[in-house]
Amino acid sequence: MKATIYDVAREAGVSIATVSKVINAKGKISTERRNQIFAIMQRLQYQPSAIASALTSKQTFTLGLLIPDIANPFFAEVARAVEDRGHRFGYSVIICSTDNKDDRVERYISVLKQKRVDGIIIGTGLENNDILQDISTIIPIVVIGREVNSFPVHTVVADDYAGGRQAACHLLSLGHTKMVVLAESLQISSSRERVRGFRQSLGEAGISLPDESILACKSGLEDGRARTSELLSRMDRPTALFCCNDLIAVGALQAAKECGLRVPFDLSIVSFDNTLLATVTNPPLTSIAQPMDQLGEAAVDLLIQQFADSNTVKQRIALRTELIVRDSTAEVSTSEIL
Repeated sequence: MKATIYDVAREAGVSIATVSKVINAKGKISTERRNQIFAIMQRLQYQPSAIASALTSKQTFTLGLLIPDIANPFFAEVARAVEDRGHRFGYSVIICSTDNKDDRVERYISVLKQKRVDGIIIGTGLENNDILQDISTIIPIVVIGREVNSFPVHTVVADDYAGGRQAACHLLSLGHTKMVVLAESLQISSSRERVRGFRQSLGEAGISLPDESILACKSGLEDGRARTSELLSRMDRPTALFCCNDLIAVGALQAAKECGLRVPFDLSIVSFDNTLLATVTNPPLTSIAQPMDQLGEAAVDLLIQQFADSNTVKQRIALRTELIVRDSTAEVSTSEIL
């Protein structure tokens, strides 16, 4: 026999109204108490009726998540964190891959509005911020992994600037001075901040990073491979690469092997994200780790706060990055310095 809201209330020692408030993210109920009631719901396998809730509270207990590409391991791991956190609070998640194209974003937002989702997490690049501003007046939103400076909105980001600095400091400590950055589109704030942090650290060490040493790539493996092949064919090739995501770095690894270079002895590579992919390459990648679970969880929490109080002060949460050293980086060889 299926558990009912009455069973949950009796087990928790609270009223049915309190359980209803927890389900609907309303009322002044402590986080500890909410978590206790959700734990009881999970144990009893109680599922609120989405139809009944939608009729009585105008909620559908669904969230939308817009990301560039679910095939990218970083976004896949973030999406899983959003799903897990959403499910804990009784929400299902609709995931949409946009390829960072505004027309797709607009189409998906239209679909999500028709589905009457309760809120949207936006982790995709946008050239037209008016899209965000328009939707934020209708549906609660949280932007993840991107900065929005044109109007106030809840955002959750990794400290991309600090991550860029960590990558540069690591390569500098190994004696590298000839470095190139393979970045995703610099139209995306996260890429700009990673490059800015990297460049700043090099400048403080008295090393310039000219514009021609910052190469824009598509986010995928093939573009990283093609760009790296071009670089390594030059007479004055770099001794180290900073790749702004793991997929680009894997492409760089492939190109180095095709050119007969040994990583890390002939070429050091630092990546960004530290997805599972960074651990299974040969050699494993030194990477700047983003807290993917925390990014997804914080985004869901901010949405739920908005459901309870739409007038909450807009927050910007910046999470720490961490340098994870593996086998794709080493001290620059004497022959490379000369």
